[in-house]
Amino acid sequence: MSDNDNKPNKPSYHGNRDRLRERLLARSGDSLADYEVLEFLLFSANSRSDTKPLAKALINHFGSLAKVLSASPEDLSKVKGVGQTAIGSIKIVAEAARRLAKEKIDDRPVLSSWQSVIEYCRIELAHADTEEFHLLFLDRRNRLIALEQQQRGTVDHTPVYIREVVKRALELSATALILVHNHPSGDPSPSQGDIVMTKEIVEATKALSIEIHDHLIIGISGHFSFKAEGLI
Repeated sequence: MSDNDNKPNKPSYHGNRDRLRERLLARSGDSLADYEVLEFLLFSANSRSDTKPLAKALINHFGSLAKVLSASPEDLSKVKGVGQTAIGSIKIVAEAARRLAKEKIDDRPVLSSWQSVIEYCRIELAHADTEEFHLLFLDRRNRLIALEQQQRGTVDHTPVYIREVVKRALELSATALILVHNHPSGDPSPSQGDIVMTKEIVEATKALSIEIHDHLIIGISGHFSFKAEGLI
């Protein structure tokens, strides 16, 4: 009997993990399917079993990798086999992506890094299951002072209180705003209510010399810019 015969067999999924790691490092993440990215991510949560079935179950349940990463801990826990360690592994990646995107617009003129603003808003809002209304407060050099969620509503509506928008802008000494909200339906096209609300905010802030640079509506299928479409 050889020495090798006395060694315990290495679980087959360990070989798969090694191959995924080699592909990631040698050919970048583009070589990995969505479920493989999630499988790799779950290694740290479960080092003693095959994570491929759980990764595929999560993708099937939520529909995409992006939706898995943006799912709430409560919703993630409803998938069989997903414990607190796995939830933590998933949510820390989502948080890291959000911070990376935000860093690209901190301390820089927002209007000159517009694509980074869009990317941040998509990460923050595209997969939310209820409507949220956010504000970017800018200084005279169009640098970000603060980015805040003002309201959270239902699946198809969120209330916007113009007085609160103006009050907060004055508190922060903001000279310009960018309005952002999402459409959980995925279609970023504005409703008549969105158009009316935007005009009311523009009128209310104009008297205080606060400019509305844009109103962005974020959906899974893309985004809608009131500025680009001539509505501001």
